[in-house]
Amino acid sequence: MKIYLDSTYVKHYQKRIASKINLCSKTAERIKLFQQEPDHPLLKDHSLTGSHFGHRAFWITGNIRLVYERVGDNEVLFLDIGTHPQVY
Repeated sequence: MKIYLDSTYVKHYQKRIASKINLCSKTAERIKLFQQEPDHPLLKDHSLTGSHFGHRAFWITGNIRLVYERVGDNEVLFLDIGTHPQVY
């Protein structure tokens, strides 16, 4: 799976995730799992509604979400990452 990064995702990753070593490793672990098996139940992948209609999200931890959009058959664009209130 090919992953593209939106500038908002990069900015929010640096601000919200990068300084926390445990969260960095958990994020890398979940992204790897997402690449290998996007439908894995541990990710709790789900479609979004409302202003985020057409986007999807999966869980990094109990409160950290990664919002993305499918842009091709085997391509996704990561849009945002952060706590539930930050990304929704």
